[in-house]
Amino acid sequence: MITLHHLNQSRSKRIIWLLEELGVDYNIVPYQRDSVTFLAPPELKSIHPLGKSPVIEDQGMVITESGAITEYLINTYGKEKFAPEYGSKAYIEYSQWLHFAESSAILPLLLKMFVAKDGVKTNFLADYADDETQKVISYFDQSLEGKTYLVEERLTGADIMMSFIVELVEKYGMFEQFANIKRYAAQLETHDAFHKAEQVEAQHG
Repeated sequence: MITLHHLNQSRSKRIIWLLEELGVDYNIVPYQRDSVTFLAPPELKSIHPLGKSPVIEDQGMVITESGAITEYLINTYGKEKFAPEYGSKAYIEYSQWLHFAESSAILPLLLKMFVAKDGVKTNFLADYADDETQKVISYFDQSLEGKTYLVEERLTGADIMMSFIVELVEKYGMFEQFANIKRYAAQLETHDAFHKAEQVEAQHG
């Protein structure tokens, strides 16, 4: 059975969604953020030295990084259902979005969060974060023009990975600027497993 080490209010919710879509047996080991620092608890370091989530254990392996976990789970338990054919043009698009979520897209959004938490005037960082956020989210929005999903007009691991970016866009009150992302968010919510993941996360704090 797959074990997911899940940190509340974190990117691992999309791994719950994927596990639910795959219909595989799994169990969750929950961890709670520090109420003051909002950081992960030290107990996560007993699973992996970085002490971050998500982490899964399966078939004697410990696997970290959301993108790697998503690729592993799909390749192992749902290759045909949630990924295009390997080597196809669609697969290249899929792979780019899969990694875009945790590279180009997430960095400026995290910087915006850190600047807000710090609460002081910056000489460079705040404007940089805002400019980069507009650039990458505009690209995301434009890429969704005329599309229901990111690749092949069906739900894939790319959509599940990008769902966290969608959540942050909504959190920052940016939906009205990006109509395609807002429409896409509503499409993701049509999946029963999406709502099941929200329920499971809520059960674990």
